[in-house]
This record gives sequence, structure tokens and C-alpha cells, in this order.
Amino acid sequence: MVYVLVVMGNKVVTFTDQQLEDYQDCTFFTRKEILRVHQRFRESSPELVPKIMTEGQATSIQVPRERIEKLPELVENPFKTRMCEAFSQDGDGNLTFEDFLDLLSVFSEQAPRDIKVFYAFKIYDYDQDGFIGQSDLLNVITALTRNELTTEEHQQIVEKVIEEADVDGDGKLSYLEFEHVITRAPDFMSTFHIRI
Repeated sequence: MVYVLVVMGNKVVTFTDQQLEDYQDCTFFTRKEILRVHQRFRESSPELVPKIMTEGQATSIQVPRERIEKLPELVENPFKTRMCEAFSQDGDGNLTFEDFLDLLSVFSEQAPRDIKVFYAFKIYDYDQDGFIGQSDLLNVITALTRNELTTEEHQQIVEKVIEEADVDGDGKLSYLEFEHVITRAPDFMSTFHIRI
């Protein structure tokens, strides 16, 4: 069976039943949502992304990060660049359809908290050293406050976070320390998602 999403009389995307089943198995999306994700992906670069995408194209055609960042789902997100980098195969933020599908799946309302925490850690770990150190925290705070605080205020916040969350006293947050902090943050789940 072949699924076709029709929008205003135009065929937007065609997937086989097996492709949709495979995508459903590895995401938190329904078939309809997967088709909508592909439509959003295609809208970012219609000249690059074909209407009918084969399985090989879903993992090989890359849309430049700059175009993904302009999609309404990401345009206002202060971490859009880091999100794209964290989900891209090349680490530069250029996304294939499957990368994009994974990104939106992780940030969907249906995704469980532990997966969101894992990717939040990955996104906040700017230098990708496996810890969230002072420079990572400065980047996070700058992104969140849109650079509206002074350098001294940024440093005070970083020091307070490290003081409260760094259990082993090494001056940085391990994944377990980060996870412990996030589990005490009731707003985390409501703010760490994207609607498609």
C-alpha cells in the first residue's frame, strides 16, 4: 500500500506502508504526523527534497542547517543551531529527512522525559566533551537570556548552578548530575517540545 498526503489537490509525499511502519516504530509519531513532518522538511528546500522520497534519499539528501533553522518550528528557538548539530549525521547541522524526523520526534509531546533529558544534555554540551562545564553554561544562559544580562550576572548564575548541581565537586556537570537537576524542574517537559 502507498500513502499519499494530498494538500489542496497537490500530492506532497508518498511513502510505502513499510516505510511509514518503520518510521512509526522508531519515532513517537503517527503516520499522519510523519507525513506532516515530511511536508515541513520539503518546505524548507523544495528544490532539494523530492515529493516522492525513496528510503535511500531519506538518509542521503541533506538540507542545510540555515534553511531548517528558518522553519516556524525552530525560528524562535535559541538552541536551534545546537539542536540541528546534535541531530545531524555530519555534526554540522545539515539534516536528512530521518535526522529531521528524529529531532521533531524527540521534541514532541509524546516523547518520554528520559529521552528529552538525554538530548537536552547533548544540546547544552556545546564543546561536546561529555560534561556541561562553565563555558557550556555561559552559552546556555546567553542563549536563554538573549544576552540581556551583564557578564557579571552570567558568571553569578553559572557559579550558582555549579554550586547547587555539582555533586562531586569537579566544577562541571556530568550527565547524572544534569539529570538530577532536570528531574526537579517541573517546567522542563512543558518547555522542551516542538509542535508540528
